[in-house]
Amino acid sequence: MTSRQDRKRVRKAPEERRQEIVAAAARIGLTEGLERITLRRVADDLGVRSGLVGHYFPTAEDLVTEAFTSAAAGELDALLPETAGDRSRGSAVRVLQNFLARLSGPVFDDVSRLWLNARHLSRYRPVLNEGVVRQELLWCRRVEQVIAAGVAQGSFRCEDPWEAAVRVIAVLDGVNSYTNTSAQQRSAPLIDMVRTFTEAELGLPRDALLPHGPAADGSDREPRPADR
Repeated sequence: MTSRQDRKRVRKAPEERRQEIVAAAARIGLTEGLERITLRRVADDLGVRSGLVGHYFPTAEDLVTEAFTSAAAGELDALLPETAGDRSRGSAVRVLQNFLARLSGPVFDDVSRLWLNARHLSRYRPVLNEGVVRQELLWCRRVEQVIAAGVAQGSFRCEDPWEAAVRVIAVLDGVNSYTNTSAQQRSAPLIDMVRTFTEAELGLPRDALLPHGPAADGSDREPRPADR
C-alpha cells in the first residue's frame, strides 16, 4: 500500500490550491462543525502537508472564516442568484416562490446548522464575527433586491424593501434556530411560517407564495397585493 508521503505530489496554481483548501474546510464545517476545522485536518483530507495549508492560511481562524463565507455565499448563490433581483428577468413572485420552497427542504438543514455554529463562535472570534456580519447583510440585500423588483412590477406592496427583507431573514433564522434540538416536535407549526409571514409582509393573499402558485385556478396570473 502506498503511504500518503509516497504519493506523487501535484503542483497546482496558487489560486486553484487555495480554492481546494477552502472547499475542503467548508465541507468539514457543513458536515461536522466549524470547530472541527484545523490546518492538520484539512491537510489530511487533501493528502498534503499541514505546512502547505498554513502557507495559504497562517491561522485556523482565517481558514474557518473563509470556509464559512464560502459555504454561506455558495448556498445563497444557489438559492437566490445575484441576478434574481433584476427587474428585467421575470417575476419577483416566482423568484420568492422558488426561494422559499427550497429553504423548507431538508437539504438546507446543514446550512442552518452552520449559521447557528458560526453565530455562536463569532462571539469569541472577531475575524469570524466580521465574516458572519458580511454574510448576514448580503443575504438581506439579495432578498431586498427581489422585494424591490416586485414592488416595481406591482406585485408587492411594501414601503421599505430593506426593512421587509431584514424581517423575513430574521423569521427564517428564528425557525432555523430549532434545527439542532426540537425540530421534529415543532416542525408542523413552523413549516409554513416563513412563507406566510413573507406573504403578509408584502401585502399578498395567503398561499400566494406557494411553489405551485400563483393562482389557485391554475392560471399563470400574478397575485396582486391583498386589500387591507
